[in-house]
Amino acid sequence: MSGPVGVGVIGAGTISNQYLANMTRFPDLEVVIVSDIVEEKAAEQAEAYGVPDSGSPEQALAHPDVQIIVNLTIPQAHAAVSAQALEAGKHVFSEKPFATTREEGQALLAKADAAGLRIGGAPDTFLGAGLQTAHRIIERGDIGTPLSGLTLFETPGPVDDHRNLEVLLSRGAGPLWDMGPYYLTALTQFLGSFAPVAAAGRIARPRRTLLVGPRAGQEIRVEVPTHVSLLAEFESGAQSVTTVSWDSPHRRVGHVEIVGTEATLAIPDPNMFDGTLRLRRTGDEDWTDVPAVGAAGGRGSGPLDIARSIAAGRPHRASGRLAYHVLDVMASVVESIERHAWVDVASSAPATAPLPEDWDPFARTL
Repeated sequence: MSGPVGVGVIGAGTISNQYLANMTRFPDLEVVIVSDIVEEKAAEQAEAYGVPDSGSPEQALAHPDVQIIVNLTIPQAHAAVSAQALEAGKHVFSEKPFATTREEGQALLAKADAAGLRIGGAPDTFLGAGLQTAHRIIERGDIGTPLSGLTLFETPGPVDDHRNLEVLLSRGAGPLWDMGPYYLTALTQFLGSFAPVAAAGRIARPRRTLLVGPRAGQEIRVEVPTHVSLLAEFESGAQSVTTVSWDSPHRRVGHVEIVGTEATLAIPDPNMFDGTLRLRRTGDEDWTDVPAVGAAGGRGSGPLDIARSIAAGRPHRASGRLAYHVLDVMASVVESIERHAWVDVASSAPATAPLPEDWDPFARTL
């Protein structure tokens, strides 16, 4: 592989702004087409970010210069679109969740392996300076042996006039599937693979009325818990407590703490790429700020790491197996809520080496 790697984007919704703003500035990537089932949206985004071509998803899949498909469709379409991309001979990076069932996720991994293609999944926020600095601190042993994690995400959730309210309250969404991947992925980086999990969940408002769109005035049934409390054990012996909720009248987001035998590390919001860490060692009266070291990058760092990893012949970090493990955890959480029992997580998260401190997404390396 020589020169920038061709990227095709499928899905021109709101999140595509962040991906396109970054990927069009990464010298090792060349976004050649933006596509969407609403082709007018794709054309608008292509023009806004200087992408030379736009069209339908089928055109992106057939484009001869596309090597990586970045799948930014709605959660319920992720698995089908990723499968189509693999069948078209393209590497894939998908927004989260990787899929909405274990069966879909396993099928994607098998299809990628059989075709000799790379597949990865969001979040790629853990490739940013904030979580990478935390990864290095813990790997060096600065907090001793990691013992436990605490993560917290609480907001009022989507408002009644949200234009995607029905999607956000359907299978494959809700706070667990929408925000959980950021926190669960962060925990895998610091504590390793999840083992058994136990969870409780509730739906505060089982019925909601759509206020905007073609179905305005219609009542829908909320299909997913809007508050989830999760207790997890890890293969390492560590434990964690996690809350993800759309039922809170106030916002408390981005709270991640890792407790070790020698110190506690407070980590920046795992939905962001940068931030300041805080460290409190045994005997300290207060926290010490630790600046993040490295590049923030931004959304699109995952596809960039795939491109560079192919050239280097090494595993990419935001991998399909990591994304599948997080999917497996979330599916196990749902089972635990339904069964009121501990559920074993069968998969494992692959170990990922921290990025070098001088990793630069804006450098030309290919």
